[in-house]
Amino acid sequence: MINQTITKTENGEKKLASGVEKAKFQLNLSSSPHIRHPETVPDIMRWVVIALCPALIASLLFFGWRAIFLTCVSVSFAVLTEFIITRLTGKPKSVGDFSAVITGILLAFNVSPILPWWMMALGSIFSIGVAKMAFGGLGSNFINPALAGRAFLMACYPAAMTSWSAPQGIIKGTLSGFDGMTSATPLAFFKTAVRDGSIANLNFQDALMNLFVGNVGGCIGETSAIALLIGAIILWHKKIIGFRIPFIYIGTVFLLFWLFNGTGNLLSQTAIAIPLFQILSGGLFLGAFFMATDMVTSPITPGGKVYFALGCGILTFIIRKFGGYPEGVSYSILIMNLFVPLIERYTRPSIYGKVRKRG
Repeated sequence: MINQTITKTENGEKKLASGVEKAKFQLNLSSSPHIRHPETVPDIMRWVVIALCPALIASLLFFGWRAIFLTCVSVSFAVLTEFIITRLTGKPKSVGDFSAVITGILLAFNVSPILPWWMMALGSIFSIGVAKMAFGGLGSNFINPALAGRAFLMACYPAAMTSWSAPQGIIKGTLSGFDGMTSATPLAFFKTAVRDGSIANLNFQDALMNLFVGNVGGCIGETSAIALLIGAIILWHKKIIGFRIPFIYIGTVFLLFWLFNGTGNLLSQTAIAIPLFQILSGGLFLGAFFMATDMVTSPITPGGKVYFALGCGILTFIIRKFGGYPEGVSYSILIMNLFVPLIERYTRPSIYGKVRKRG
């Protein structure tokens, strides 16, 4: 039975209204699933920004104020681009949700500290204008905007995007065990050593310590593993990210490089050091903790998260092992972003009460 109530109109006349008619003005109805969370989108985004601060501080220590300057340029143009697009299209203002700030920071973390500032600005404009707002804004983009901006810069300015310098910040130095390292990343030197057959001469003990701390050449926000781990702990504590995607992603890369280490021995010191080197160098920690776990572009089903992380890990291994480019995290995540709808289609749980047809 439908409950009915009597209400008065503006003219004082009595009007009979059903409970259904009354409810439609009081409730916001949407399709399932209904997941309630006390924190709003801006709250979550602010915590992500806080989690990125340790890596930002590490970039200042190792690369100097140039890293902070490029990060500020990236964030400024990302926020400005989103603001202008919302004004021109008449969409609700969304700059207050901090998603553009995160995109700007992550894009800056994925470029060289010596990248010209105007290239940094172009990358931010592309990330927000094309990869995000062109598809409807936050929640409608199907690929990670920051990684899309990095791919855009790599396609347009490959020389600038692959030009590096050794740490020149407050803490200066090079990667111990790699003599004369001044203009290449650890992954690039590792790939060269494998090709030349000189991998046995590398000092992995000192190299792994410097990779963990971050005293190596590379992108602004990806060099310090310990700083990224601190940020990941913050996200785990706030339950913003889970354990499936980052651990399966990193674990897959470790396992594959251990099994195919190229030494012919799985128990030697070098065989163990090689996969450790691979997971600590490059952008694996940054990608696994902060970009592969993106709520919009990653699967929401438990099984989907597993397949997504496995795909990212396998693609990263293939690109690093057999590709001409030493890094593979960015393209791996972007490729798997495209498969998210398909993954969720085949991993979504059955509707309660639904009986499957028997063939």
